[in-house]
Amino acid sequence: MSQHDRTHHAKIATGKGDPQCFKGTAGPAKFKVGQTVRIKDLPDVFYTRCQVYTRGAVGQVAVVTHESPAPEDEAWGHVDHSEWFYIVRFKQKDLWPEYPAAFANDTLQTEFSERWLEAV
Repeated sequence: MSQHDRTHHAKIATGKGDPQCFKGTAGPAKFKVGQTVRIKDLPDVFYTRCQVYTRGAVGQVAVVTHESPAPEDEAWGHVDHSEWFYIVRFKQKDLWPEYPAAFANDTLQTEFSERWLEAV
């Protein structure tokens, strides 16, 4: 395998692991565990990991996970800026209006980069 076969990301992760290779590159996290956030409804071009069904939904930060370039940037080869990633917990009934009342305590968790979140 030639050096050109490896992505920039893979090269810097070698020996450190992913996402540990970006540790300390995003500055302080904007949100904290337990904080209520809303998922922004940003335009997406080509690629995003933000699920459409979460846009506009309100949830709580469950975990502040790691720092890394956002997938939307990395898809275009822009890996020089890292952001924090968060696992956000939603009540299922807040995502799906028809969700059965008998299961009102059911939750769903998914991960977002910081650009998709706003404080409520």
